[in-house]
Amino acid sequence: MQVQQGTVHIEQHGIDGFPVNHGIRFCIAATRQYTTAHHGVQSQESPLSKPKVLHSREVARTRLFRVEEMGLRFSNGVERTYERLVGFNTGHAAVMVLPLLDDQRFVMIEEYAAGTEDYQLSLPKGLVEPGESLLEGANRELMEEAGYGAHKLELLTELSLSPNYMSHRMQVVVARDLYEMRLEGDEPEPLGVHVFHFDQLPELVQRPDFTEARAMVALYMARDLLRSPQGDVQSTI
Repeated sequence: MQVQQGTVHIEQHGIDGFPVNHGIRFCIAATRQYTTAHHGVQSQESPLSKPKVLHSREVARTRLFRVEEMGLRFSNGVERTYERLVGFNTGHAAVMVLPLLDDQRFVMIEEYAAGTEDYQLSLPKGLVEPGESLLEGANRELMEEAGYGAHKLELLTELSLSPNYMSHRMQVVVARDLYEMRLEGDEPEPLGVHVFHFDQLPELVQRPDFTEARAMVALYMARDLLRSPQGDVQSTI
């Protein structure tokens, strides 16, 4: 399928093997073409102004989360009330770790997910503890949940989840040069540890026990990174 819009010319060859950034550009180009053709809207982008926060207040809280109500006024004068899920502003980062056994194989964990009420595949993750750096916290979580430590840790990206309703952000770290090391964590039962090959990604993301979108994005980003000439990411410990 081809999309032509001005100077944009993108060809999609299918999902498998399609670079993430190209996929994003494809979606943007397709959306702009549809909007222009069906609504007569110019495709040129214009900067948007953030809405003014009229008020914010806590409406509920649990042991882990707070629900906050926000009154907003948008630049066109329209006012709306939003609710969002926020943390307790402890200053502790959340981290997800992608452990690489080599350039072809990666490690995943299997744990009970209370949200979906079943066992799910994901990547090791948790909060960075006081006194730890981001990469130190990533290595500890890796040891606690997967039974590996890493000699090399690299920051890959930052991801959010449902940004319309949640303020939560997750730092994604790639772990390489692994060695066996187990630390006791706070998990209620031993976690399953599984090894997959990057060539299995198309089948893996179709599995009903793998629905963690942030882990999917991290895996596809890492796969494309490893296939690039550089093969490096942002920072190392």
